[in-house]
Amino acid sequence: MFEQELNAYWKTVVDTIQDGVMIVDTAGTIVSANQAFEAITGYKPSEIIGKSCSILNCNGCEAAREKNDPHWCLLFKQGLLKKQRCVLMRKDGSYLHILKNASVLCDTRGKVMGAVETMTDITELLDRDTKIEAFQRELRAEDSFHGIIGTSAAMQRVFDLITNAAHSDAPVIIFGESGTGKELVARAIHKNGPRRQRPYIKVNCAALNESLLESELFGHVKGAFTGAFQTRKGRFEAAAGGDIFLDEIGDLPLSTQVKLLRVLEEQVIERVGDNRPIHINVRIISATNRDLPHLVRQGAFREDLFYRINVIPIHVPPLRERIGDIPVLAETFFHKISLKSDKHIGGISRPAMELLMRYPWPGNVRELKSAFEYAFVTCQNSLIQPMDLPPGILQSPPSAAPAKKRSDDRNEIKKQALIEALRKTNGNQSRAAELLGISRVTVWNRMKRYGLRPGS
Repeated sequence: MFEQELNAYWKTVVDTIQDGVMIVDTAGTIVSANQAFEAITGYKPSEIIGKSCSILNCNGCEAAREKNDPHWCLLFKQGLLKKQRCVLMRKDGSYLHILKNASVLCDTRGKVMGAVETMTDITELLDRDTKIEAFQRELRAEDSFHGIIGTSAAMQRVFDLITNAAHSDAPVIIFGESGTGKELVARAIHKNGPRRQRPYIKVNCAALNESLLESELFGHVKGAFTGAFQTRKGRFEAAAGGDIFLDEIGDLPLSTQVKLLRVLEEQVIERVGDNRPIHINVRIISATNRDLPHLVRQGAFREDLFYRINVIPIHVPPLRERIGDIPVLAETFFHKISLKSDKHIGGISRPAMELLMRYPWPGNVRELKSAFEYAFVTCQNSLIQPMDLPPGILQSPPSAAPAKKRSDDRNEIKKQALIEALRKTNGNQSRAAELLGISRVTVWNRMKRYGLRPGS
């Protein structure tokens, strides 16, 4: 009795399924379809029942190739289809990606009566895969060096220093204005060096007060101060065998500077509340946006510590001194933000790019990225226009920096960077590739594209 009632309500059951369900007879004529089928294909049951399933133009429905084969469809020959990716045509002519499962239907005597097919719309999954692939392409972008974007000669010098500094254990200090990418430089040094498999620990020296900073750096023992309920390792111990990045080292208190000097000279630390030395093996990378020599003259920074951390200095140029990188950076930020945005914006208009090239960028690369995040909110057109940029950029006078040769042509920028790299390496393509932070194959492809010959 239950089976009979179940058969009576099978249509209601099938209509609750989110996947499309279609039943065909042995000739491929559609005899039934559920509501999800209508949502997926656009065909109402009254429009589809009695029609051949070939109306869907599914590329997974392969006709039997043999002339005398009694099976008009391979499904009836194989009896089963599982998780087959297909593309079908909807009623409006658009194409849809689906995942298909199908099986033949037999009566009690085993005679084939027809087939049932389920289809799952996987368009969103494919869109997600496409975005993931796009993100991966961004990460592999040939204009970047470990996430640092730049093709200008100034940035190539920075990349050279990063590569050389990475293979040394000497302290490195990174100078640069706020927003120039000092932390990216520090991370690139770590990833390029022999310590890359070991920890990379970052400490912002300006974010903590003096007592907390010493505890963070060197650790403390139980009872060393109020709230020290247990012994705790510091960042130097956590970075054992790796690199520690001391950001904003110019804000380090004088008392902590003394202890840091001992770490550099003796490679030992003492936890707060303890006098037992702990030997460490850590390379120190520091960064600051302040004028350390000026702080030394004022007595705000120890001269002996300055000379110990200033072994390998790297100066990251402000954006106004590498204007040629602005088109590359702008395009990179545009594509990265567009991947995360629901807006379909085609690109950056020429007037907007010209405005970006004239602006002095006091906030450097970080400000440029923020400008595009703002533009994606305000833009209502197919291209980003000047009025879509932040008011501060629109109202700012042009940069007072000396006029330089500028180009918003990415190919010209790449060509000139390649010519300069080949000149510096006397035409050695492998060394030129290292200078540019790209592969030798990319160098060869660009030489061919730009008509450059070895030795030219």
